[in-house]
Amino acid sequence: MPQFTDVDKIRESLEDREFDILSDIATKARNTKGRKIKEEESSTRTCFQRDRDRIIHSKAFRRLKHKTQVFLSPFDDHFRTRLTHTLEVSQIARSLARALNLNEDLTEAIALGHDLGHTPFGHCGEGVLNELVKGGFHHNIQSVRVVEVLEKLNLCYETIDGILTHTWGYTPHTPEAQVVQLADKIAYINHDIEDSIRAGIISESDLPKDCIDYFSSVQSKRLNKMIMEVIKNSIGKSQISMSEEGWHYTTKLREWMFDNVYIDSPAKLEEKKARRVIKELFYHYCEMLKPICDESKIERVVTDYISGMTDRYAVEKYKENFIPIGLQCGAKEDYLFKLANVID
Repeated sequence: MPQFTDVDKIRESLEDREFDILSDIATKARNTKGRKIKEEESSTRTCFQRDRDRIIHSKAFRRLKHKTQVFLSPFDDHFRTRLTHTLEVSQIARSLARALNLNEDLTEAIALGHDLGHTPFGHCGEGVLNELVKGGFHHNIQSVRVVEVLEKLNLCYETIDGILTHTWGYTPHTPEAQVVQLADKIAYINHDIEDSIRAGIISESDLPKDCIDYFSSVQSKRLNKMIMEVIKNSIGKSQISMSEEGWHYTTKLREWMFDNVYIDSPAKLEEKKARRVIKELFYHYCEMLKPICDESKIERVVTDYISGMTDRYAVEKYKENFIPIGLQCGAKEDYLFKLANVID
């Protein structure tokens, strides 16, 4: 293995290595379409490695630890949060990228950034904002807004494209983004099954028999089978996908989870309350900003503010604004007003 001897040329050596090792279809750092704001290159990291590091060090990434995956504010430490979901997506995506000789650094950056714009209370919170905001609200679009506008991370085009297109229905422009799109589905189907079993909402015997016969009822075997389906079906191809049969059973399992867990199950009993928290805060902050903010900006400012909240922060803000308490000094909405002054 050649050793780096010149610190100033480490990045160049890493870029050379990508051309030596990676697949012809892999996205090479040296061939990036670049950043919106041009900046000096690192001497030791490729552009995609820098993107990954910027995302990990962002405030939005840290807040994911207190945002819902499926179960609202779980008391059990073993239930997934939005952060642990993100880490599992990253692990699966990296495994796929490595096996397929794709750019693991770009894949990891996309995976770590894909849910930065997610709301408190998971898809319940997203649904409420989608109803309230003109033009709708979608967490993948908000994730791009987080990295481009709110935190100004100045990421590469390829990373931003992957974050935007991780949601099904979008068309990724790199094989690495295709990997993350699949890894996201594989991750949440499997870990949501495990969490739902832990919560006593379903049992292994409830899962569709044909899906279990194909994948296995054992979590690790089912997960491995889905990953191997992608690898075996994608080697030597420009399109990253599962086999037709594997995708059929994956989709069926996902639909079963929607029918039995994601919609109208005990996991969703508190969502009516969560919806009210988001709704009331939205209207409250819109009213609060009217005297000091251009009306055309108010909805955008409030949407950015609320979508960035963690579950517990949203609950605390609801208590502070709507639950009567004894005289005390409450926290000021400094960041809300700061956003009002800087966002166009």
